[in-house]
Amino acid sequence: MFSRRLGIDLGTANTLVYVPGRGVVINEPSIVAISVDDNRVLAVGLEAKNMLGRTPAGIIAAKPLRDGVIADYRVTEAMLRYLINKAGGRLRLFRPEVMVAVPAGITSTERRAVVDAATQAGARATYIVKEPIVAAIGAGIPVNTPAGHMIVDIGGGTTEVAVISLGGIVASASARVGGDKIDQAIMEEVKKKKGLVIGERTAEEIKMAIGSATPVKEQEWLEVRGRDLAQGLPKIVEISTNEVTAAMTDQLREIIQTVKKVLQETPPELAADIMDRGMVLSGGGALLRNIDTFISEATSVPATIAKDPLLCVARGTGVALEHLDIYKRSIMLRRS
Repeated sequence: MFSRRLGIDLGTANTLVYVPGRGVVINEPSIVAISVDDNRVLAVGLEAKNMLGRTPAGIIAAKPLRDGVIADYRVTEAMLRYLINKAGGRLRLFRPEVMVAVPAGITSTERRAVVDAATQAGARATYIVKEPIVAAIGAGIPVNTPAGHMIVDIGGGTTEVAVISLGGIVASASARVGGDKIDQAIMEEVKKKKGLVIGERTAEEIKMAIGSATPVKEQEWLEVRGRDLAQGLPKIVEISTNEVTAAMTDQLREIIQTVKKVLQETPPELAADIMDRGMVLSGGGALLRNIDTFISEATSVPATIAKDPLLCVARGTGVALEHLDIYKRSIMLRRS
C-alpha cells in the first residue's frame, strides 16, 4: 500500500525523504544547477552535485539552503517539487501531506518560508517540526517519558542541541556551525599550510577519509590534488590526520560550547537523568571519527552515536507522521 504522507529532512548538505512503510526513499545533496540565461533549473541533487566546481559560465550549481534555513526561496521550491514528485511514484497525482524538519532556533519568517515552499511544491498539508525532536525519535529515544534525554544533531549547516522530556524541548541551543563550516576550515588550512587551493568536494572527501575530532597516534596520510597558490598550476600534496584535526578545532569548540550552554540551562533533575543515560549524537557530523570521545571528554557526560545517524531526522519525521496524535505537541505549525 502506498502512502500519501512524506517526511522531509530539509538539510543544508543533504535532503532526505521518508515514506511511512517504505523508509528513506530519497537521500540526495541539497544542490540545484541553474541556467543563468533563462533562470531554469537544470539538475537537482546528486546530478547537480557532480557539477560543483565544474560548471561553465552559463550554469551555476548552488545550495538553496544556508545554515539550516532557506537562502533562495525559488530554488528551494524547485528542489522540493522534484523530491515530492520523485517520492510520489505512481501516486504523483495525489498531493501528499508533508512533514518538514527545521532547526529549533528558526524564526517565524523562516518557518513560513518553509511552509510556503512546500505548499507551492505540491504538498496538500505541511507540518513543521523541530529538528531535535524528530532526531531523538529517529534515534529511538522515548521522548514522551518524564525523563531527561539529550540529543546533539550535527548537520551540514547547524548543530542542534536539546534536552527533551514529556515530548517537549526543555532547554535547547542552535549553533550555525556544521559540516559545511568544517569543510571551509579544511580548505583554508590546506591553502594556508600547503599553498594549495581545493574545492568543497575535495575538503569533504579529506574529512571523511582521514578526519578525526581528536589527535591520533597512528596517523593516516592522503594525497590531495588542487591548484598551486603561487604558480597557479595543478599540484599534489600530502595531508595527515592530525593536520585535519587542527583545521577543525575552532568549529568543534563551538559545538562544545553549544552543548555546555544547554547543560547549564538544564534543570537539576533532568541533568541527573542525562548523566545516567548520556547524550545521543545524530546527523552527518556524528560520522566524524572520535566525535563521541571528543564531546564526552569535554563535557564529562557519556556520548553515544545513534544507529544510522544520518537518517535519524528523516526516520523521526516518518514516525511522527504515522503517530500525529502522540507527537502533536511537538508540531509547530500546519497549513492546509
